[in-house]
Amino acid sequence: MKNIYVLVLAIVISAAVACGQQGMRGLRASGYLTSTEISGVLRVVPAAPATGDPRFQADMAIFRATRTMEGSPRWRLAQEDDNLSLGGLLHAFGCALGLELTPDHAPKLTVLLNRANSDAGAAANEIKFKYQHKRPFQVESGDVCLSVQGKAALERSPDYPSGHTSLSWETGLVLAELSPDRAADILARARAFGQSRVVCGVHNLSAVEAGWMTASAVFDMQMNSAEFRKDLESARAEFAALKTAGSAKPANCELQAQILSKDPY
Repeated sequence: MKNIYVLVLAIVISAAVACGQQGMRGLRASGYLTSTEISGVLRVVPAAPATGDPRFQADMAIFRATRTMEGSPRWRLAQEDDNLSLGGLLHAFGCALGLELTPDHAPKLTVLLNRANSDAGAAANEIKFKYQHKRPFQVESGDVCLSVQGKAALERSPDYPSGHTSLSWETGLVLAELSPDRAADILARARAFGQSRVVCGVHNLSAVEAGWMTASAVFDMQMNSAEFRKDLESARAEFAALKTAGSAKPANCELQAQILSKDPY
């Protein structure tokens, strides 16, 4: 299941290349932002690194250094973080939230995150379409944490910005808004989710940083949407009820905290 989103994303991007930017926008699920607002994110996120410039050189140095992590506990967590389904995202944030949530348990939160992430994904795709930046393993050889099929799918999707990072940071911002008492833990986990793409060798660090910037810009614009704020308040009430009810606690949180206690690069 974890590679399904990657395959879908590759199909969307391939269609966009063939049909142009308008085709890309037309394929996405309904979000909260207009096409004009989505395009505005291009003015926020800096251009992708140029071959040979200092950012490019730093990206490749980190790619080489992190190839030594293959088979480590952090590598295995990065493989788990490849799952961009909503269930996978909620599971990834379980320890930070102190709750093991599923889309079935939180239908209002599910609606909110699906629509919010549609905006973040659309903004990331528009930037990808503009720069067509290569992934690190397309520049230099090196093992990645995905299967051969997963790697092949990613080769059809540009590097910059990281879609996984954009969606996980957007999810983290929403969850932090719903659970401000755990905001630091939630955003720290969102940061680590993005870093997993560097550990995996499937994105450059610059693409991850651009993903954080993309989602931050999208979230700020979403806060100006009355429809977004309405869904946010509905999800807030639902989330509060789930916390009061004492939903299931996630497992292996101590191990995860130990793995994430050291930055990977």
